Amino acid sequence: MASSMKDIKLRIHSVQNTMQITKAMELVASSKLRRAQEQMAKSRPHYEALYETLGDIAAADSELSSPYIGERDAAKTCWIVIAGDRGLAGGYNSNVLRMAAEKMAGCDSVVVPIGKKAVEFFRRRGVPFVTAAYAEAADVSVSDCFTLARTLCDLYRAGEFGEIHIVFTSFVSVLVQNPRTLQLLPLSKETEPVSGSSPRQVITYEPDSETVYNAIVPEYLGGVVYGALCESVASELGARRTAMDAATKNAGEMIDDLNLKYNRARQGAITQEITEIVAGAQDE
Repeated sequence: MASSMKDIKLRIHSVQNTMQITKAMELVASSKLRRAQEQMAKSRPHYEALYETLGDIAAADSELSSPYIGERDAAKTCWIVIAGDRGLAGGYNSNVLRMAAEKMAGCDSVVVPIGKKAVEFFRRRGVPFVTAAYAEAADVSVSDCFTLARTLCDLYRAGEFGEIHIVFTSFVSVLVQNPRTLQLLPLSKETEPVSGSSPRQVITYEPDSETVYNAIVPEYLGGVVYGALCESVASELGARRTAMDAATKNAGEMIDDLNLKYNRARQGAITQEITEIVAGAQDE
């Protein structure tokens, strides 16, 4: 009985230590999440302005010709896949990587993995990398996103890819994060207006609309990649906060259950001692 009580005590102490860790991780994720949401909100105006400009140029020039518009004959499809560097974030990594694997099935694909989990996932499956320079998602900066976009645009114009897609996790709320896929290239001349944008005006572009359009596309892609990265970071932190909150609550429930078992074992030990004392007194 004493051995059982000692084991329960050790188990309670172990769970309490785990609960302290999960609570600390929850608080850290909550603190980082606020900054990530602010960064995500700041990234949107840049993307929206470039998207609107591309739409303005396409609408103003019906004969616009660009290597970024229309289908291409290249067989390969490039996928930018954003995942996390660490686990303990619920289904964040598994959901986005599963979606990427489903979308890539049956096509000749190359990948640009962002985040350690994405690198490990595609390396195990033998999918060729365009580059593994962005294996640490936490170290990817704004300039890295635009450098990557320019590199991919150069390869796209050279005929290396027929399409470029990005797979990331869209941040809806702290409790809801949805993996999604977005086609970056080729672009379509038909673009929807950004919500709340003003009516389009006739603008003259120098030296010409095609040159301006082709110059904006890499910047537009860089903005989309950076925005997707911000969304993914916020999603990862939201998922980790939720997972750690659930783990903390589970640890608390486990401690309550172990305390109950300990008290029962202790009460049983006291009852046994009283029984032995009474039996000894009766024998005398």
